Amino acid sequence: MTTPAYRIEPLVLPASLDSPDAADFLEFSDLSDALVLQTWGNLDRARPWSARLEAWRDDDYAQLRLFFVRLDGRMVATSWVRLPQQENLQDAMVRVVVLNEFTGRGIGQALLRHAEALAAGHGRSTLQSFTEHVAGFDPDGAGILKPGTGTGGIPSDSRAVKFATAASYTLEQVTRFSALDMPPSEAVLDALERDAYSIAGDRYELLAWTDSCPDEYVDQLAVLMSRMSTDTPAGALHYDPEVWDAKRVRHVEDEWKQTGQESLVAAARHRASGELAAYSVLQYSASKPWLAEQDDTLVAKPHRGRRLGMLVKVLNLRRMMEAHPSVERILTFNAAENDHMLAINIALGFRPAGYDGEWQRRC
Repeated sequence: MTTPAYRIEPLVLPASLDSPDAADFLEFSDLSDALVLQTWGNLDRARPWSARLEAWRDDDYAQLRLFFVRLDGRMVATSWVRLPQQENLQDAMVRVVVLNEFTGRGIGQALLRHAEALAAGHGRSTLQSFTEHVAGFDPDGAGILKPGTGTGGIPSDSRAVKFATAASYTLEQVTRFSALDMPPSEAVLDALERDAYSIAGDRYELLAWTDSCPDEYVDQLAVLMSRMSTDTPAGALHYDPEVWDAKRVRHVEDEWKQTGQESLVAAARHRASGELAAYSVLQYSASKPWLAEQDDTLVAKPHRGRRLGMLVKVLNLRRMMEAHPSVERILTFNAAENDHMLAINIALGFRPAGYDGEWQRRC
């Protein structure tokens, strides 16, 4: 069957939300919210509009190209292509989403072919994408598509799964999306903290800062942030080791601030060597006062097994409770096979909210 031709238009980012040329961006953002709502029933996973505007701009590390399709004057579908600019130069992340009432018309296929052609034009031969699935199914039960890692799974009869498999993408990994109702029990936090200190002892000092790493630790933080690309599970998904330095740390800190996020960072410093051994980031936005998001948490391999992950997470939870009592829940993502970090989150009270399928196609 021949797919109908659709006009695929690029989204041009305006200078600001109130710029005369902001109409397309505002409509695109409204549609983006609607697409989140149709999957999740809330806007927890939707970025504030001002944050989108800043985060979608090109920088030294990535370029983003966004597109949309209109039917009868109304935006009904979006796509984007993310092109890394430092590492992963063979890769592109692609994403296509269509309003439910307009699926089955070939719009998604047209947008995906367009995105893939754009990626190929930039020399990208490995394409990655993701699908989203609300909790409520058994990831190890019947009718489940298992990833290449063998851990976790997503419903094989999902429209998004059928779309990805028909386009020759392979499910390489499943990411668990979890939520923690706030505030957690102080008694539970106290018990977890005592248990962690019984293993870590006094070999480590806990540090904390907001938004900007102290100059004396920024080079060490860069080392830990680089290890997020090598020390966390990725299955067969292609990722090059990332090279981080103080400039790149300051860049991402500036981006967090420009997108309206307050970033609480907790770290563990090894007293004998003076090096940072672990860090964790919690982020809060005043535009979504009911919510906080768990960003990176990493314990350097030489320091694992000493409950540092628990210590930095508990410290950050206490800081969030004190600084922002309006927060009702915290969201986080973990690879389904990341047993250690999942065990920490489960002990803290995180519950499954959904699963993301991580897909890849090599051209």
